[in-house]
Amino acid sequence: MKYLKSFLVWLCFIPAAILNGGFREYVLTKYLDTALATAASGILLSIMILFITWLLLPRLVTLNRKESFIAGIIWTLLTVIFEFTSGIGTGVPMKELIAAYNPLSGNLWILVVLTTMFAPTIISRINKRYE
Repeated sequence: MKYLKSFLVWLCFIPAAILNGGFREYVLTKYLDTALATAASGILLSIMILFITWLLLPRLVTLNRKESFIAGIIWTLLTVIFEFTSGIGTGVPMKELIAAYNPLSGNLWILVVLTTMFAPTIISRINKRYE
């Protein structure tokens, strides 16, 4: 049941990521070059993931260290599966999907994936300090 509740938090990342992508395409790229807009978007989405996790996870479920780590692994797998499934479904070439994981290209998608993986652990530790 704990992982099902944590899954509900992960589901909130999807609309946040979609809104972030729209913000990148319609706002950031007007003021920044594509590489910088993509990098800024990755940082912004990572912050959004941490914020959503901080806001929702402790209100839905209490996870110990091991459970937080497992939830992060599950979230990461879900994120990668979702990204590749939606990318392939919309006609994005596999080469382009894989290239997003190369931070040297200016794309900080790997930062988003790592933030997703460690967000439950980070937020659980922060909350334990203030209990």
